[in-house]
Amino acid sequence: MWKPYLAFAKKSFLGRSAYRFEHWMGIFDTCLQIFIFWGIYKSLYGGRTQVDGITLSAVTTNFVLSMGLGAAFSVNENFLPSKIRDGSIANELLRPVSFQGRMLAEDLGNATFDLLFRFVPALLIAVLTIGIQAPAGGEMFLYFTISAALGYGVLWTIGFVTQMAAFWLINIWSLRTIKNVFVRLLSGSMLPLWFMPDWMSGMIHYTPFSSIYFTPVQIYLGQLSNGEIVGKCAIQAAWIGGLYLFGILLWQRGKRKLVVQGG
Repeated sequence: MWKPYLAFAKKSFLGRSAYRFEHWMGIFDTCLQIFIFWGIYKSLYGGRTQVDGITLSAVTTNFVLSMGLGAAFSVNENFLPSKIRDGSIANELLRPVSFQGRMLAEDLGNATFDLLFRFVPALLIAVLTIGIQAPAGGEMFLYFTISAALGYGVLWTIGFVTQMAAFWLINIWSLRTIKNVFVRLLSGSMLPLWFMPDWMSGMIHYTPFSSIYFTPVQIYLGQLSNGEIVGKCAIQAAWIGGLYLFGILLWQRGKRKLVVQGG
């Protein structure tokens, strides 16, 4: 049952390993973003160790982990749109495997490659040069790993729903761009949610975006109790389930209106 999907994941993983220059540029790009944000926040702190109770070390840890995970969280949001444009979606629907399962398997293959060969090297470079806080303990690091995996699930299902718009729109580039802006701004990767006004941070917590990066970082830093961790992970799982069901609804409706010419 799982063998076809493991084969898709392996194929995408090995495909990424063929492009070594892209691999090195990915590490460079991630490190460059980290150093730029470190320089910005270091200047904003102006030699102070903390602002509003938030230490520079905690902020540094936030954007290092968030940007590192962002580099590892690979989601090919052009998978479905490209197949609708060229007509190959008709052949895909005839395959004896789940289309959504194939999408996820290939993305997981890419994400595994980026995790090992982009996130880990960039994290090591950041630790050796600018330094980040150690996890709040072995137990918290385990919870962080689980929450980060759930965060990827939230990001993937958001991308999944976005791709479904390709059944109704000729080009979803603008929609993807808007979505990416919301993810970057409201997930806490660019601006930690600690610095958001109370009314705005309260609203953000009712969206799926804070579940992508900020929740895992909070767990890593030991800012949540065990009970709060369970609640946050449950929220992440709920967003994954809700967004996936919504995406499947759009998928079923989109297939009924799909018309393929040529291909």
